[in-house]
Amino acid sequence: MIKFTIITLFREAIEPYLKTSMMWKATEKGLAQFDFVNLRDFGLGPHKSVDDTPYGGGDGMLLRCEPVFAAIESVKKTDPSAKVILPTPVGEIWEQSRARAMADGKLGIDDEKNETQHYIILCPHYEGYDERILSIVDYKISLGKYVLTGGELPALIIIDSVVRLIPGVLGGENSAEIESFSDGDNLEYPQYTRPEEFRGMRVPEILLSGNHGEIAKWRESHSGKVDPDGA
Repeated sequence: MIKFTIITLFREAIEPYLKTSMMWKATEKGLAQFDFVNLRDFGLGPHKSVDDTPYGGGDGMLLRCEPVFAAIESVKKTDPSAKVILPTPVGEIWEQSRARAMADGKLGIDDEKNETQHYIILCPHYEGYDERILSIVDYKISLGKYVLTGGELPALIIIDSVVRLIPGVLGGENSAEIESFSDGDNLEYPQYTRPEEFRGMRVPEILLSGNHGEIAKWRESHSGKVDPDGA
């Protein structure tokens, strides 16, 4: 089983998704577990503050060290081996190979298998975070060259991409083996379902032939690779 503990100020932005579709199925089967920690519970002062203005000036607010460290340490008290993930622009780009490695019990491609498979995901917010928070983070992950309001969406993307790869979550035995990016930068072949013709567009005849050998050849010839230049 793989366990995610999500540290966030906005549990309500994440929890509904984790109670639907494949995430719900993984939970019901005992293949995944999702826990939440409210960062506000570790806030400072009467208003439970978790942020402050940056030294040196500048716009926006930064997450403070104290509440973040306290929240993470509260989880590690019961599971010291839990690994901390931070969605951040300075992290390594998240790819299918990393999602699969994590589903197999490790996050770094060359890491040894982590039998506990417990990951703490910190969802940053505001303008950013105090740089010292990185000292308690095991894995820094970037989802691409763009900026979001907070870490809740990246957390969901990481969780979904991993949990769906756990054996027993997807319906088909080979569902996760033949899809896009299952082998580096491959793209899955085109697929069709009923009706055979729709608004003048027909399903390729080879897919209706029942000749599985020829179908396999067609699918292989129509599978592609990601163009690094985007052309």
